Amino acid sequence: MAKLSPLAMAPPAIFAALAAVFYFGMQREDADALPSAIQGEPAPAVMLTELNGKKSFSDNDLREGGVKLVNFWASWCAPCRAEHPTLEKLAQEGVTIYGINYKDKDVKALKFLEELGDPYAAVGADAKGRTALEWGLYGVPETYVIDSSGNVLLRFAGPVTERVLQNQIRPAMEAAQ
Repeated sequence: MAKLSPLAMAPPAIFAALAAVFYFGMQREDADALPSAIQGEPAPAVMLTELNGKKSFSDNDLREGGVKLVNFWASWCAPCRAEHPTLEKLAQEGVTIYGINYKDKDVKALKFLEELGDPYAAVGADAKGRTALEWGLYGVPETYVIDSSGNVLLRFAGPVTERVLQNQIRPAMEAAQ
């Protein structure tokens, strides 16, 4: 039996270490890990373009009664795919979710929604990232809980998993009632 050199073991060990880092990073649910300057403040203006035939939304929609979510997403974003079933579940429960498609091509964004379903009450495109800049976006996906007055109660950076939904999103939504 041939003896393995230490160098032969390096690639699998490096891969295992990186896999562990990525796995534990995806389990993060501490919304305070990336502070938000807009939490507790009125939701910033939205400057969106229409996403080819989809109903869009405006600042007025964010300030109308009722709790709502604003979700930044993109077709090229793997964590956006991972969170999509959770957003679909919320939409089926009657939660109003506004989608902001971030720096994406319309055709790819529309294909994403056709393939996975459309949980959004309305959706707009932020092709140049101007709205994302105003909202202080770190990256996609990011989800914001907005109260009936249009104030940001919670910003969550990362995919909305079932655990995040139960431990952070739902409590923020209940506090907004």
